[in-house]
Amino acid sequence: MAGQAKREKQAVSHAEHRKRLRERFLKVGLSGFSDHEVLEFFLTLAIPRKDVKPQAKALLVKFKTLRGVLEAPIAKLVEIPGVGEQAAVQIRFLHSFLERILKDRMREAEPTLASPAAVRDYLQVGMEGLREEVIQVLYLDAKNAIIESENLERGTVDQASVYPRKIIERAIHHNAVSFILVHNHPSGDPTPSEDDKALTKALAAAARTMGMSLHDHIVIGKDKDFSFRENGLMT
Repeated sequence: MAGQAKREKQAVSHAEHRKRLRERFLKVGLSGFSDHEVLEFFLTLAIPRKDVKPQAKALLVKFKTLRGVLEAPIAKLVEIPGVGEQAAVQIRFLHSFLERILKDRMREAEPTLASPAAVRDYLQVGMEGLREEVIQVLYLDAKNAIIESENLERGTVDQASVYPRKIIERAIHHNAVSFILVHNHPSGDPTPSEDDKALTKALAAAARTMGMSLHDHIVIGKDKDFSFRENGLMT
């Protein structure tokens, strides 16, 4: 009986705490929330009827930041005690949802991606922190406004794994005038490899034969990027 009464008291306490978090959010948004409170509030939606503060704090200890939590693989998220597959899937869904919103916002604003900084702002949510290399292409119109962006390959970037013909075919499909090749370096160092340089040269040549242009090749690292154009490596 005593154990049952204790559990009921804890359930009421958790419910009251959840209610206070919800009321704070409705009143002032996330202003004043610490990172673990932000994550805790999200987990209350994913994990009902239990105290999720320990899980929120454990996630931040393991993955360091809110962004680190959102970018973590499901297999790593579920290693945290109390974070089941359902909560892990919802965390990853939130990351993908935010990425989609950013892309929609860029399209609605008819962005001109004429600088590496603009490209970085557009892609940072989706590409920084990834644990494998991802190749993305941004297809642009005559005003450098984005028409579409596509993830084409995953894994090591080299000329053999990324066929210029495939990128050119997709550019024709989107009626693009130019395009920007982007990929990340999971190591965090954006310095281009010899394979990166060879791919850029081959792709620029293929684009010219079709009356298009490779606007730039951007390598995304950790908190910094490398632009082939800015560094005089576009040929």
